[in-house]
Amino acid sequence: MNTAMLSPEVLKEARRRERRVAWQQTRIAWLFIAPAVIMVTLFLLLPVVFNVVLSFTKWQKFTGLDQFAGFSNYGRLFRLPYFTEALSNTAIWVVGAIIFPLAVGLGLALLLRNIPFQETFKSLFFLPRVMAPTAVGAIWYYVYAPRGVLNSVVSGATGQPFDYGWLFSSDSITGAVIVTFVWQTLGITMVLLLLGLAAIPKDPIEAARVDGATPGQIFRHIVWPLLLPTVLVVTILNVAAGFTTFDLLWVMASSYPAKRTLSLAVYMYYESFSNGAWAYGSAIAVVLGSMVISVSALLAIVQSRVSKNIR
Repeated sequence: MNTAMLSPEVLKEARRRERRVAWQQTRIAWLFIAPAVIMVTLFLLLPVVFNVVLSFTKWQKFTGLDQFAGFSNYGRLFRLPYFTEALSNTAIWVVGAIIFPLAVGLGLALLLRNIPFQETFKSLFFLPRVMAPTAVGAIWYYVYAPRGVLNSVVSGATGQPFDYGWLFSSDSITGAVIVTFVWQTLGITMVLLLLGLAAIPKDPIEAARVDGATPGQIFRHIVWPLLLPTVLVVTILNVAAGFTTFDLLWVMASSYPAKRTLSLAVYMYYESFSNGAWAYGSAIAVVLGSMVISVSALLAIVQSRVSKNIR
């Protein structure tokens, strides 16, 4: 309809009606969104705000909540060697959580995508993911025990007694727990990469084969660029898990003397609940959360730009 033929009163009434309909639709949408907003506010946003406020107080064992401490808790972080050691171990954790699950998961995804009984193999590799992390930690604790499965295998292979304490040495404990983490998260990484591979169009690959491209060239110039957005999503998930992993470390390193230095998440729990230094533990949580948000946001920006370039 030609709106130029309508009178100003009719046009004004039509716009008023459109605004009224839009407002009704907005109210209905908010009615559906409100429960989720309330839950997120009560159980996520308010605790985060309270934790940040708490980090600027002297709260310790039910005292000092009303006493302002300024940045003293944050200054204390870098004065203690425990924080520096926990920070370095967390960096190792994050690197291990990025590289190893991604490398092994991608290899398995490429291997399994065109073989028979693919669903059976996917289920087997995904099985550790549905287990509770505490159960996984307890199982692998006995694998790494001085008289556990791993040392028994080494003893049988070498013919010599071997009772190395994998979870009692600072040289091996982080690597041992990273192996457990990879075993647990490998399934979800592999499944996500399989989905990414399945979404890649076959026409460019077939055209490259006709032109005589090798499998390595096809993977490098076609498969990998198209798979990169999925790889970055997996990386974001693994980065968040690497920064915040607690249960595996706490269960597997239950007898390790310097357990609190294994990661910032463990150090935060130790200071908050074992030492009762809740304000200091809150400062550790703020630093840890800031690191997770910063790295994840950076990766999300990269992932968005890669996706736009592919389109």
